[in-house]
Order: sequence, then C-alpha cells, then structure tokens
Amino acid sequence: MEQLHDDVVWLSFDFIEEFMIDVFKAAGVPDEDARICANVLITSDKRGIDSHGVGRLKPIYIDRIREGIQNPVTEFEIVKEGPTTAVVDGHDGMGHVIAYKAMKLAIEKADKFGMGMVAVRNSTHYGIAGYYPLMAIERGMIGITGTNARPSIAPTFGVENMLGTNPLTFGMPTDEAFPFVLDAATSVAQRGKIEVYGRAEKEIPAGWVIGRDGGARTDTLKILEDLNTGEAALVPLGGIGEDTAGYKGYGYATVVEILSAALQGGSFLKMLTGIGSGGEKIPIRIGHFFIAVDIEAFTPLEEFKKNAGDILRALRSSSKAPGQERIYTAGEKEHLAWLERSEKGAPLNGILRKQFVQLRDEYGLEKYRFSWE
Repeated sequence: MEQLHDDVVWLSFDFIEEFMIDVFKAAGVPDEDARICANVLITSDKRGIDSHGVGRLKPIYIDRIREGIQNPVTEFEIVKEGPTTAVVDGHDGMGHVIAYKAMKLAIEKADKFGMGMVAVRNSTHYGIAGYYPLMAIERGMIGITGTNARPSIAPTFGVENMLGTNPLTFGMPTDEAFPFVLDAATSVAQRGKIEVYGRAEKEIPAGWVIGRDGGARTDTLKILEDLNTGEAALVPLGGIGEDTAGYKGYGYATVVEILSAALQGGSFLKMLTGIGSGGEKIPIRIGHFFIAVDIEAFTPLEEFKKNAGDILRALRSSSKAPGQERIYTAGEKEHLAWLERSEKGAPLNGILRKQFVQLRDEYGLEKYRFSWE
C-alpha cells in the first residue's frame, strides 16, 4: 500500500482498537456497538486501507455525533421482511452497527434459504465496504454490498457532483490464504484517498478530480472544500469522457445508487449533501444493500474454493508486461499489507497523533499515554 507520510509513528492494532472503543463509548456509543465500530475501522488499517481506518475516527464519526447529525445509540428497525429479504431503517445511527446487523441478517436468511438480501435506509457511513463480504466469507458464502454516499462523482460529460463514490463490492472464499475481495469505489479515486493526500499535504494525481471548467484539478486541500460546494467533482471509474470508458464507472455508480435508495425508499443524489436549506448540517441518511449467497446451494464449498483459487492462480501466473514482476488478484495486496503490518501495527502521522491527544483529553481517557508526547 502506498505510504504518503514520512513522519509517522506506528502503534499496535490492539492499542488503537482499544482506544477507539473507549472514544466511541465516551461519545455515547454502547459498549457492544463501540466494539463493532472500532473493529470495522481497525480492519481497514490492518488491510492497508488507511483512507477508511482510524484516520476517520474523529473527523467522520465523532465529529458527526457531536454535531447531532448522527445518533450514537443505534435503532435497528426491520420495517419489512420476507423469507429471503428485509428492509431496515437505521434511524441515523452508527453505520457500522447497522451494516453489521444487516449483513448478519442476510447471512442468516441465506443459511436457511440459499440467498438473502437486506436493503437499508437512513443509515450513515459504514466504513470499508469489504468488511461485510468478509463476514459472509467466514460462513462459506459469497458476500455483496454497495452503498450510496454524499454527491461526489460527476456523470460522464458533466461537471456537477451528483453520485456518491458508491462502491460495488464482492467477496468470495478461495482455497488460498486470502479470499477474493473486490472493494473499490466507482470513481477513479474515492474521497477518503484524497483525504489521505490532504493529511500528507500533497497534491493528488491529475485525472482524479474535475473542476467546473471541465479541467483536471490537483489542489488537494481546496478540492476537499470544493467537493462539498459542488465546485469540484470526482471523475467516474474509466476517466473523463468516453475515450477511456468513463461511462462504465458512471453506469455502475448509478446501479449502486438505485439499489441503495429505490428498493428501501431511501434518499439519493442531492438529498445526501448533509446540508439543509439554511446551510445547516443535517443527517446524510445514506442507504446500503447486502447480499449473501450460500455456495452449498449451488455446488460443494470446497470445490468452489478450489476452482476460484485455480482461476486466481492462473491469472497471476499469466504473461507479465515488460518491466513488471508480479500480477495481483483482488484481496492479495490487502493480505500482503496485513502480513507486513501484523507486527508493527498502523501508521499515525502528525495530524492523527494530535487528534489522539485531543480525543483523550476531551474525554478524560487518562489511562492512555502516547510515545510521542
């Protein structure tokens, strides 16, 4: 995984997770829910996905609780249910908790009937999408999820941010040391990755973001402001225009938007800005969907895992481009990141270290002492 920060301190995953649990609890999140939230975040750091890990503890979750636009106590209401389906209202609670319970429900239905799907409305940001297919994989199932989000992506031939980064995420078990997990935004780069560049005070590569004039922008900190005002927009997967098939990313983002809003009667597009008519901050109320597929309903699990593994091994052993030493399959780099980080933990740059101290002091978590103080 790309390391953008030169000045970092590495902390053990256990220490960071415990700290996050205590911070969530101090912010009013019940103990069991705090553990779910912290585990989703630390799983992101373990997999080398720094854009969605501990770096979002304060600016995304704690700050939103403090601002009153996200409820620390989650009400998970099943408003409609069938043997293989359910619709859930999350009532602006903790997205990680809502998503965890929704995927668990989909898995339970798949365990009984072969497949299960749960659609969610009125939720909040749920962390890395890949966490929830991993839950299905642990049960020998295929897991699928998607979520809409604040408007960020401009449609092909447009410059206005309309769609969220809207990941369409798949996870499948294999006979290898790691599963196949494709967890990617439907934009060239997601907002979280731009935030990583912002914390590192570095410009983003050209081609990630488009301005109102239709030109590429790289001024990271101003982009992060302008994504909220509509003066900048993310480019859909494939790039600007049709020459590099940007319409494909635009189309997949739209698929996720529909499945995250139309099935459950939820909010969509500009309804998700998080800004009220008077300019005040309001709940974002995003939607998700979760699908679990019991592999045994189709074929023996071990046979599936071997065939999936054979496919991935064949891909990795195929002819490589000149100058390239290795071909990867989805989920492999995250596994390698875990192997690399398992001993030393996660990196905290100067901004995150200041946030740790600030959260500790504001919540009176006096038992924590940090090496950099």
